[in-house]
Amino acid sequence: MVTLTGNTIYLRALEPDDLEFIYRLENNEAIWEVSNTQTPYSRFLIRQYLENSHQDIYEAKQLRLAICKTGTFDAIGLIDLFDFDPVNQRAGVGIIIQDTEERNLGVGTQALGLLISYAFNKLQLHQLYANIDSGNVASVSLFTNFGFQLIGQKKDWIKRNNNYHDEGLYQLISQK
Repeated sequence: MVTLTGNTIYLRALEPDDLEFIYRLENNEAIWEVSNTQTPYSRFLIRQYLENSHQDIYEAKQLRLAICKTGTFDAIGLIDLFDFDPVNQRAGVGIIIQDTEERNLGVGTQALGLLISYAFNKLQLHQLYANIDSGNVASVSLFTNFGFQLIGQKKDWIKRNNNYHDEGLYQLISQK
């Protein structure tokens, strides 16, 4: 698991013990706009999801990993590869750190760096992409610091508080 280990965090597969963490995260209305969620998730549905999380990325077309601090098992966030396309060798990337006190401490930077390395070196992907609300300055900065480039702008894509916001499409192409 050295591939998914950073200086102060590591990424691991989801476990049944993550049920309450994912339940709290998925039902946190403050982040629904980021995940395009509008309805709550039941523990039953999350338990079913966890029971199927053993599927590999080729089967499930996604990979969700828990972000954990070194020396602990408890998740502090999640990082995903989604819409995995093995033919075109690409996937989308999403990341969320649950608690605001864990943000801006380099956790997201380490997690994204580990995931990029894993995606390009182990999965042999050609490209990664991220959809980011143009007003999410922290996420734009995180992804662009890794070389993601803005390749398109979706105008009035996200409705929040009765106002429309643009969403940027960011892309990183492997240099291999």
